[in-house]
Amino acid sequence: MEHVPGKDELYMKEAIAEAQKATELGEVPIGAVLVMDGEIIARAHNLRECRQNAIAHAELLAIDEACKKTGSWRLEGATLYVTLEPCAMCAGAIVLSRVERVVYGAADPKGGCAGTLMNLLEESRFNHQCEVVSGVLDAECGRMLSDFFRSLREKKKEAKRRARMESVEGETGIDR
Repeated sequence: MEHVPGKDELYMKEAIAEAQKATELGEVPIGAVLVMDGEIIARAHNLRECRQNAIAHAELLAIDEACKKTGSWRLEGATLYVTLEPCAMCAGAIVLSRVERVVYGAADPKGGCAGTLMNLLEESRFNHQCEVVSGVLDAECGRMLSDFFRSLREKKKEAKRRARMESVEGETGIDR
């Protein structure tokens, strides 16, 4: 199976909608949907900050929901759509849950394990491999991430500026 024009974009837009939910919560905007037999059976977005849990990645949450819904840990025939290339942890869960296909938007040059740094999903030494389709709506997915991190840097810069101003005011006794 290769890129399925139209269908892949449709489901990636659903993953993007999940990523937008993450942004609203102050989370890194990563969203995922898991599709079986042409139906979305699970959707999730990052919740690491909200839950203070290192494994609350969108992919893992979607896989967990899909396993509960299907009553099986084997997600054979499933396609996972995710806005950012899976990390090593998520790639491992994808392989172990037998997901057939992964479609992702933006590549992750610092942690991508679906072809950028390494490709754990198509590694022939594992007992299961899954097909990878990269770059679906990558500009939109990448822009969401860039905008999020730009905003975060601006907020941190503003907080430092305010802290300096308060420090100066406290030292001089000047109230502005």
